[in-house]
Amino acid sequence: MDNALYNISERLSYFAQTRPDTIAIAEPLFNGKSARRDHFGKREYSVVTFAELDADSTHIAAVLQRYGVCKGMRIALMVRQGVDFISLVFALYKTGATMVLIDPGMGVKKMLVCLREAQLDGIIGIPEAHAARVLYKRWFKQAKFNVTVGKRYFWGGLTLCGIRKSVAPEYRDPHTRLNDPAAIIFTSGSTGVAKGTLYTYRMFKTQVEQISEVLKIEPGGIDLVGFPFFGLFNAGMGTTAVIPDMDPTRPGAVDPKLFLEAADDWGITQSFGSPALWNRIADYCLAQGRIIPTLKRVVIAGAPVSYELLGRLRQILSEDADIITPYGATESLPLACIESREVLLQTCGSTRLGHGVCVGRFFSPPLQYRIIPITDTPISCLSDVPSLPPGTIGELLVSGPQCSPAYVTRVEANALALVEGENGETWRRVGDVGYVDDQERFWFCGRKSHRVETAYGPLFSIPCEAIANDCPSVNRSALAGVSLPSDYQAPPVISDRAKAFRSKWREPVIVIEPTSKAYPTSAVEEEALCQKVLQLLHANPITERINRVLLCERLPVDVRHNAKINRELLSEWAEGQLHGKHVSLRNTANVGTSKR
Repeated sequence: MDNALYNISERLSYFAQTRPDTIAIAEPLFNGKSARRDHFGKREYSVVTFAELDADSTHIAAVLQRYGVCKGMRIALMVRQGVDFISLVFALYKTGATMVLIDPGMGVKKMLVCLREAQLDGIIGIPEAHAARVLYKRWFKQAKFNVTVGKRYFWGGLTLCGIRKSVAPEYRDPHTRLNDPAAIIFTSGSTGVAKGTLYTYRMFKTQVEQISEVLKIEPGGIDLVGFPFFGLFNAGMGTTAVIPDMDPTRPGAVDPKLFLEAADDWGITQSFGSPALWNRIADYCLAQGRIIPTLKRVVIAGAPVSYELLGRLRQILSEDADIITPYGATESLPLACIESREVLLQTCGSTRLGHGVCVGRFFSPPLQYRIIPITDTPISCLSDVPSLPPGTIGELLVSGPQCSPAYVTRVEANALALVEGENGETWRRVGDVGYVDDQERFWFCGRKSHRVETAYGPLFSIPCEAIANDCPSVNRSALAGVSLPSDYQAPPVISDRAKAFRSKWREPVIVIEPTSKAYPTSAVEEEALCQKVLQLLHANPITERINRVLLCERLPVDVRHNAKINRELLSEWAEGQLHGKHVSLRNTANVGTSKR
């Protein structure tokens, strides 16, 4: 396999030479916590050109090299979204060190566990990160190369400000290759313990090339960054990254006025964000009767995107604008995508009936995919399992240059995640279930771990929830599984497949989050709403055997996109509700239960 010399920073250097004076990053300025504005009330920004970004990252890399940072070291980057973050990312690429990225929204305890397991050689981070490093110093004994971004206190070491002021030695090319480790990016942990996913330079190269081609992103565009990780790709695609005034760990709490102010200030042409973010923006624009005329490309990912959201977004964009929903995972991205017009004109009716969410056609080779029978056990070789025919729900496997070769923390997970191909290639089990239709489109039916096994067969989260969501009073819903009652009697006829999963049988429950306008104000209204949802469920053969509906004020969601429902926690809560035990849903008020 080709393993040529390559470093993703070469793309930044290319645009620094071909578009030196084009703005690479625009970041809002603040006076304390208040936005800095000129005499006319217009927002002020700090800007960096491609030439300046390339020179700054090279300078930082050269100084880090002088202090010993080199190829193979693991350096955690814990810096807020902005110019410093993006420049430091490319500086680490240029040293050949392996960058470690962790979502701070997962919480301090989980984040510290991830940092400890990453076996760091150093941390480049804000003061709070170094305070934690000192407090838990027994976990970070080998972390010797530390840089503070901001005010340094008693822990000593370098500062980013000091690095920029110092005279840099001559920069040395680390001669990285395509298969060399470029980063360790931790999964969100929304479906289990967060794992460190190895990213090679080949993965980054493939991702930038495919995103540019499939999403039709060309140099000269202006991107409003709703998700920090995507912001890194802008510098490698020649597009300007505008940093909005928002907390990237809470996209569902974005202030639409500030977000749209940045859009207007810069005449943005594209933007990437989670469904939670775009729900807020769409609601605000529709209420205000405004559109975003310059926005020609919206990219939404992080969780299944409802056809209702796509329909609302089409109302606030120009007719020629595209709304694209790519599909993939931290370990394998991107895999497929679909444009909103195809969803609204062809597939949303099937989604409403419980047939899953169409995420589009898989990217062209060298990406390969297969749908196999669902199993929770390791698969040693791909030839050991059959491929399922079109229309049959199964587990998704993929292989290609955009797929991570392994986890480097929690390495025991590799036994379940990786499969050896028939030609020696590595296949990755995505952890999703779905099927391919006769047009070679993949229909996502949920996470494999979120299915509920019953004596009648498996129930999958996305199809069941779509049926419940068709009730106008339901904002969203979630499938959960609870323990079977002690007097449960299995049906007389059980399929062989159901028998194989007998130990996993659970009772299915639908938990609903009502809309704010339809929220029940009494026990009678609660019961009426639950009965209305039950009628919908019983009218569809997919959900006709679901006999319990519970109600909560707000479903718990993931920290990265504020959109993925935490069904593991929800199952514990539902179990507690049915057995009189209190289980807290973080930031969620539980408002009674209603049973059939």
